[in-house]
Amino acid sequence: MGTLWECPTRLQQQRSTLVDRGESTGMFAESREQPYWYAIQTRSRHEKVVRDQLAAKSITHLLPLWRKRSIWRDRVKLVEVPLFNGYLFGYFALRDKIAVLETVGVARLVGINGTPVPIPDEQIVAVRTMMEHRLPCSPHPYLVEGMRVRIKSGLLAGTEGILIEKKQRHRLVINVDIIHQAMTIDVDSAAVEPLAPRPPGTSKPTLGSSQCVPCHTTL
Repeated sequence: MGTLWECPTRLQQQRSTLVDRGESTGMFAESREQPYWYAIQTRSRHEKVVRDQLAAKSITHLLPLWRKRSIWRDRVKLVEVPLFNGYLFGYFALRDKIAVLETVGVARLVGINGTPVPIPDEQIVAVRTMMEHRLPCSPHPYLVEGMRVRIKSGLLAGTEGILIEKKQRHRLVINVDIIHQAMTIDVDSAAVEPLAPRPPGTSKPTLGSSQCVPCHTTL
């Protein structure tokens, strides 16, 4: 099984600077020696099959799972299913992508014009934090509109997302942009702060989050 991911501080700062400028981090895909997190699209219902094979190849991976209530015969049963249907994540250098692409069940590496695009560090960190601490989450439609906010305190402090509902609590949508999927998570209204609108033509990748039965991940 692969080791837990750590990105060198210098490269992480470079990528953060580009994101803050509204620029793409796709340029990092040109470095075939440096490993990054990439989204792996799988064949239908092959997420766990791919996960097990990547583990056998000692390729660091991340398959977020959540517990879904399913009616099974005469009772309700909780089953663990992929949080992002048809996707999981791998941490590897592009020079090693053939080993990933040759894995049974892998359809492609997600990118632009055939070039895999690394996933912003903060998106992977937020997903892993939710999984490792079993925060209540569930899949959510990908959203691009709404008020952008940042969580100010707690385990997800610094995470940015889209505010889609406000009652006594806020519901925050965190997008995983590269695969156009997202999750939602309920946060206390006192724990978020609004972000200033970004100038036209700029954007900053966010993440995916959610609400429901506790979810977790395999590494």
